[in-house]
Amino acid sequence: MTKTETETAVYAAGGVVWRHVEGKLRVLLIHRTKYRDLTLPKGKVDPGETLAETAVREIREETGIRVSLGVPVGVSRYRMPSSRTKIVHYWAAEATDAAVRSSTFVPNKEVAAIEWVSLKKARKNLSYPVDIEILDEFTRIVDEGALPTFPIVVLRHGKARPREEWQGSDSARPLTPRGRRQAEAIVGPLLAFGVRRVYSSPAERCVRTATPLAQALGQRINLTEAVSQDAWEQGRADARSLIGERVRARKPVVVSSHRPVLPDILHELALATGTMGGSYLGSASALEPAAFSVVHIPVEHPGAGIVAIETHDPKV
Repeated sequence: MTKTETETAVYAAGGVVWRHVEGKLRVLLIHRTKYRDLTLPKGKVDPGETLAETAVREIREETGIRVSLGVPVGVSRYRMPSSRTKIVHYWAAEATDAAVRSSTFVPNKEVAAIEWVSLKKARKNLSYPVDIEILDEFTRIVDEGALPTFPIVVLRHGKARPREEWQGSDSARPLTPRGRRQAEAIVGPLLAFGVRRVYSSPAERCVRTATPLAQALGQRINLTEAVSQDAWEQGRADARSLIGERVRARKPVVVSSHRPVLPDILHELALATGTMGGSYLGSASALEPAAFSVVHIPVEHPGAGIVAIETHDPKV
């Protein structure tokens, strides 16, 4: 794609929603009313929304099911009748039994029906080749035994006051007004991945970055020197113990830390999951203020290795 095509593209997001029914894997397809087709749930990004937020919202609007995002399963690109390019990002998204029971779906002017089908039937009946390509990637992940996954999210604190402009201790250095806006802006994207607990360096800038998320979850922040910059500079940091504990727990979690400490955290995630190292770890740890990397790990066999890492920047 050219730069102009990228700038004028229509962005959308959705998911391969899945569940087990009587021990058999099923995926959710939607019958669209207007187009009389069979497709995956998806929709256009609303102003100010991130792709992850869009995927969760559109899945709920079209199917009535509330989901959290799992591993990314691909990006489709195709030309619209207007000649603009449409770019759609997809994630795997497990529908829990409770979420299905709470579904608010009723047939409407956009979606006539929803249908749980096998992978084989989905591949046969989907109306568009681009959807089949996404389903094939999802199937590959299933065949590798990597579903379901849980995320460990590595978060860099938001924009903070520069050291040279701060006379107090470094650990007390606060967020700037932009940093505070960033902390608010990342709540929605982080919730999209189903995070449930928050760990943070005790430094003010890390704690304040994580505070809006913790408030949204109704959870306290678990403070730990294991990922603090002060401890790291003094050789006392212990990312290994924290990461090992969280991998064993197999629960969605956010770890708020500092730029110099992030490479160690990603390195320990690779070691704790038996994943080969590589330049991808450097990319995942080279985060801008308030950016975060989502590390997707298989629930059943964490030692089988990281399934995927994706990085998200704040829209502030």
